Amino acid sequence: MRFTYKLVLGCSLLIAQAAFAHGPKPMPLQDVPIPPVPGLLDGTSPIVVDKAAAIALGKALFWDMNVGSDGMSCGSCHFQAGADGRIKNQINPGEKSSQESGIVFDTLASGSGGPNHTLTAVDFPLHKFANPLDNTSPILFTTDDVVSSSGTFSGDFKGINQLSGTNDLCDRSADPIYHIGTTGTRRVEPRNAPTVINVGFNYRNFWDGRANNVFNGSTPWGDRDTSAGVWVKTGTRTVAKEALHLENSSLASLAMGPPLNDTEMSCRGRNLAALGRKLLLRKPLQNQKVHHQDSVFGPLNLTASTATDLKPGLNTTYKALITKAFNQKYWSYTGLGPFGAPALGQLPYNQTEANFSLFFGIALQMYQSTLISDQAPIDLTPRGADMMPTWEGMGKTPEEIASLKRGLEAYESNHCLICHSGPLMTSAAIETNATLVTTTPGKFFGPAHFRIPYGPNAFGLDNAAQYAGITPFGNVVNRMESTDGLRLVDMGFANTGVGDPVADPGIGGVDDFGNPLSFADQYVNYLLGQNSGIVDPSSVEKVRTCDFEFPLALDDPEPYSGFFNATDGIQVDGSRGEGSSRTENCLQSSWALIPTIAAANTSLTEDQSKLATVKHAAFKIPSLRNVELTGPYMHNGSLASLTQVVEFYARHGNFNNPEMNAFVIAIGLANSQQTQATMPDLIALLKTFTDERVRYEKAPFDHPEVIVPNGHVGDDVFVTAGNPLSPSLAKDELLVVPAVGANGRQAPLLPFDQRLAPAVQ
Repeated sequence: MRFTYKLVLGCSLLIAQAAFAHGPKPMPLQDVPIPPVPGLLDGTSPIVVDKAAAIALGKALFWDMNVGSDGMSCGSCHFQAGADGRIKNQINPGEKSSQESGIVFDTLASGSGGPNHTLTAVDFPLHKFANPLDNTSPILFTTDDVVSSSGTFSGDFKGINQLSGTNDLCDRSADPIYHIGTTGTRRVEPRNAPTVINVGFNYRNFWDGRANNVFNGSTPWGDRDTSAGVWVKTGTRTVAKEALHLENSSLASLAMGPPLNDTEMSCRGRNLAALGRKLLLRKPLQNQKVHHQDSVFGPLNLTASTATDLKPGLNTTYKALITKAFNQKYWSYTGLGPFGAPALGQLPYNQTEANFSLFFGIALQMYQSTLISDQAPIDLTPRGADMMPTWEGMGKTPEEIASLKRGLEAYESNHCLICHSGPLMTSAAIETNATLVTTTPGKFFGPAHFRIPYGPNAFGLDNAAQYAGITPFGNVVNRMESTDGLRLVDMGFANTGVGDPVADPGIGGVDDFGNPLSFADQYVNYLLGQNSGIVDPSSVEKVRTCDFEFPLALDDPEPYSGFFNATDGIQVDGSRGEGSSRTENCLQSSWALIPTIAAANTSLTEDQSKLATVKHAAFKIPSLRNVELTGPYMHNGSLASLTQVVEFYARHGNFNNPEMNAFVIAIGLANSQQTQATMPDLIALLKTFTDERVRYEKAPFDHPEVIVPNGHVGDDVFVTAGNPLSPSLAKDELLVVPAVGANGRQAPLLPFDQRLAPAVQ
């Protein structure tokens, strides 16, 4: 078969993606299962023996301010529709940047900025064009500063109080970057805090994917960390450290990061065993009010609150919840000695303390996996025979229905669905998407009035999922078109030109051991025969070229730049002794080819485009569910409203670069007055992804009280010193987020742009 035919076939995929009738549809989320975790709740010796107790433990740990070294809980940055709701002291100077400007605060468009600045509408977008629909128009303002989430004062960890007191014992002083005058302010994260709602479906988590799909029990790195493990009681008087390989547990891997991060929640040098010692004998949420109708704690009779008196804490201890929830082999050993100690001369850790990382990670994963927003209008709408939403019978006017249909057409014809695909509206939900398009007799998802069978038509007729590279085999790598040609790219990640590539490497970064975060880079190591460079084998070694959107190799003697051919040296994919076929049930069976090891290595000097990857500024594609409420947007928090988001895509991004996804360039929202007129319709469609339970914090999105640091007394010019933690630190202003029960709150959550401070005249 000649390559010219293959090129036409490849181009036909792009044409199909541009057509209204093709591509995955925004599907309902009801009855879509969280990816299973073998060994967690099943088998002869499961890790968790009481699911309800584990979820309660996870909810308590997520919201408990005692988890932080100075009052920060996980929920402190995720209390607004799973994201952050603060507007003061929320700026990072761009510390992920490779440039010196990354440690220097800029003056924002409003005329101020830096520590303790209160954000206004004038500050956004952070990269501002004279014409917001034209990225060739003059740039009015730009910065590599990031809008994110304030966290700790940091400091060097010294110890904990075991029974009371929120704050750890730390040596604290004014931070060299975060200060006003000589007074220290709280540090701010270098990336925007994404929502935690629906994140249980993601194959990896964090913007750069560093929260591994495999949980090893003690660090974020999965199988990459060969020293990780958990302590298991093996006999009456024996205990051993054993490796753990828990798949589909990215949320547990994620939980290993923030509690020890010296910007987010911790002083420098703390470990999770020390956190366990701090918490085990305490009442969960001991200083925070809990609603008497809390959807998790109430049914388990864990709260003493009444309708007229909301009391702090639960009527149990963390140790009691752990022993109820987890297999006794992880906590019942009574001896001391093998687990280490906080410091020389201090009491050694016990098994429960040493395994606190396991309990913390699994419990948070189980709680966050209940945060599924599957009751949005896009879930509830009737659908026609073509599987398209009709919005009939939902109280909408004919004009509103017409607008939503135009919005859906714009969503599809501008390729939004290629990245924001499936029920989660993200291709980052790799395992979930693969499961739903796998034919499974008797398995359905969707509302009662429109049950959808698992199989190739799960995301739309005629195997619509394939146009987003979604197949039953769950490729973690794809080959897509960038502005500079074809590149291997991590599935669920994209470079859309949000920021200058030097400002943040994204998935182009490395782990604590110097290994690439990128699966695509590891796959190149596989092709080169450098198997020692594959640090995520359970993911990378199942990649199938025959499901790529563009081929890697062609059985053709003629040379074509960017493709391996028969003259170079090719072989059948899966023929290197993998033990499983990679040529069956392919999207394109003739593409089931890879270069030989010799050909791959030769390409490094002769034609590097053949193994080119997206290395820079690619970030995890977020779900669009509840997007109305989860601003600011993008990994750098640079956009304040949905209007600004749509304008960003209409102008084809901010920074055109060789690795930018070519679909961004193909967006036609600004092509004419007629297409620009559909932008409000597209925004109207995006708002149908909002679950009203999220807007009103109804179960399962209710929560205990959390008191959040919300900037400091003063402004961006002067702050008041004298924080109780240290006289050199600024006094906190506090935001009290009240306890909410299963029935939710009275007033709705507001979008981010509606919470911004008015501009100073």
